[in-house]
Amino acid sequence: MTGFKKIICALALTTPLITWAGEANVAWGNLKDFRDVRPSNETRGGYHKRIQNQFEQHFASLAEQLPQGYKLGIKITNIDLAGDVNFSGTRELRIVKPIFFPKVEFNYVLTDNSGKLIDKADVSLKDMGFMDKMKLGRDEEFYYEKRIISDWFSDELVKKVN
Repeated sequence: MTGFKKIICALALTTPLITWAGEANVAWGNLKDFRDVRPSNETRGGYHKRIQNQFEQHFASLAEQLPQGYKLGIKITNIDLAGDVNFSGTRELRIVKPIFFPKVEFNYVLTDNSGKLIDKADVSLKDMGFMDKMKLGRDEEFYYEKRIISDWFSDELVKKVN
């Protein structure tokens, strides 16, 4: 075994093993009362279900970065999607312009694996310069809203765990 491999093995044996797999539970306010979750060319019910699924999956994916047993309880209270729905001929389209920036409001409770409260707060996120940032990765639904949630998670919440 080379010296480098011995060091790696020694570090692996002496470093405590932290497993990452927190959980997220997302609850919703009444989407009909939200500022802008208006569909363009589909039924409101189907669009709202898609929004709920996308955001629930996103929070669940983020929570996997928390230590095992940690629970993140989220209640989404308002969403104003990037862009605005306008008529274009006979169809409605969501037109994304800098003046229609994304906003997401929610409250959260974070508990550790013993159920002890780590943090809770009301959060209001917005990104007025959302179109000035480089878009990374593939184009996906609700990209701008997910990005501000991910930024908040990395910049604010993860610090409270470490």
